[in-house]
Amino acid sequence: MQAVGELMAMSNFSFREGASHAEELVVTARALGLSALAVTDRNSVAGVVRGHLAAKAHGLRFVPGARIDLADGFSCLCWPTDRAAWGRLSTLLSLGRMRAPKGECHLAREDLLAHAEGQVLALLAPGPPGMGAAPDPAAFAARLRADTEALRGRTPLPLHLAIACLHRGDDQARLDRFATLGAPLLAVGDVRFHAPARRPLADVLSAIRLGCAIEEIGLAAEANAERHLKSPAETERLFARHPDAIAAQARIVDACRFSLDQLRYEYPDEILAPGQTAQGRLSALVAEGAAERYPGGVPEDVQARLAHELGLIAELGYAPYFLTVRDIVRFAREQGILCQGRGSAANSAVCYVLGITAVDPSKHDLLFERFVSAARREPPDIDVDFEHERREEVIQHIYDRYGRDRAGLAASVIHWRARSAIREVGKVFGLSADTLGRIAETTWGPGRDGDLAGQARAAGLDPGETRMAMVIALADQLAGFPRHLGQHVGGFVITRGKLTGLCPVANAAMADRTTIEWDKDDIDALGILKVDVLALGMLSAIRKC
Repeated sequence: MQAVGELMAMSNFSFREGASHAEELVVTARALGLSALAVTDRNSVAGVVRGHLAAKAHGLRFVPGARIDLADGFSCLCWPTDRAAWGRLSTLLSLGRMRAPKGECHLAREDLLAHAEGQVLALLAPGPPGMGAAPDPAAFAARLRADTEALRGRTPLPLHLAIACLHRGDDQARLDRFATLGAPLLAVGDVRFHAPARRPLADVLSAIRLGCAIEEIGLAAEANAERHLKSPAETERLFARHPDAIAAQARIVDACRFSLDQLRYEYPDEILAPGQTAQGRLSALVAEGAAERYPGGVPEDVQARLAHELGLIAELGYAPYFLTVRDIVRFAREQGILCQGRGSAANSAVCYVLGITAVDPSKHDLLFERFVSAARREPPDIDVDFEHERREEVIQHIYDRYGRDRAGLAASVIHWRARSAIREVGKVFGLSADTLGRIAETTWGPGRDGDLAGQARAAGLDPGETRMAMVIALADQLAGFPRHLGQHVGGFVITRGKLTGLCPVANAAMADRTTIEWDKDDIDALGILKVDVLALGMLSAIRKC
């Protein structure tokens, strides 16, 4: 039986742990001859969109999933088989995130079992610190039996036992021992990086995560460089005595037919009367707004422009989006909150007559297709500025109107830049604060976010010195990695059904804010629309004047 893919690989969206971009994992998997890859970040699906897009570009089968760490110390791999199962996985992660502070996920066994329908699940075999679930073999065997019985008949495939070779000299005996537990084995690599050369960066990330020097990370250090993607031949060699563990890969890949392409964004429909269509409602509001904007009669060229825009909006199905934005603007105006749309939305006569923007595009011959184009098929992006001192009222209105399980702010991915990377890596390697400060000063300013060797030289340091050279090389690798998820300045995703069934929702650091795990590039790639609720200090100044 030939190995078909890797079903347990974390990306660098497992913050301060995963040591490779999802794109690097995909490219390497394709080069090694794998036909499928699953990205299973820890209690997260933040990296799956990047993996999905890269896999489509390189002709690789992509299996979205997640590693679920439970409060009792056990871990389980989860791969949804269809759209409904994806919704349950997203809901499960939302549950764990929203009952915990930002950056944490608190889930119990009962939570996982309650959301197991349609999932393929594999309990992760225990191993050394950082690699497995419960360390006690007897407790693990009991848990495996209990979970197998609890899931019997509820999931498309029986509970598997995911096991990776540890390369510590006893792998075959370990595999033989776990094979006696009765659950079907699944061969995984517990991948942390795409290639062996990333092992030093993985150890640096562990030191950063633990807040200690590289010499002090102890058992958190990688014992070897084997947690990388392997070729089918190498996986077959490692599991030669257990071909059933290889066969399980194909069985699971065949069962998991869900793709992120199946996600369909559905607009809210509270603003529609029974039996009314979104396009019909929008057309009626446009007619009313045009009569108000042009009390002396709507000019023929404006009528033509409005008809053209409404036709294109109908063709692309964007009417509910315009209605949602108009509803938010209407609320602000009713509360006496100054607001105004800007950007490419000012090219739209529909936005003008709805009161979203304040510039008549017909007077300035502005082109609507710069805003919405059938050729580009890009979702519209309406930016609306509100008084910065009162924008929170609008934000809380959106949460109150739609609920936190249907409205959330898009994420903003905060990346390591050269300046922060050199500081963190240097600290791990014991460089003095003075030395790090001298290097960091040279990275400040436009065009200075690269060439760390040159910047070290400019700071009077020797980039060829052994420790400095290692710090520079690792900081170069770390620059561009996601550091954590922040919140978008005001980009709301609002859905008709449960947003928690589309993408996990988590608590933000700011009180009374919740965010999704994907940033604006991710949601654009999946065709999910956001409404930008932005703040402008000048509007507050105008109000005070």
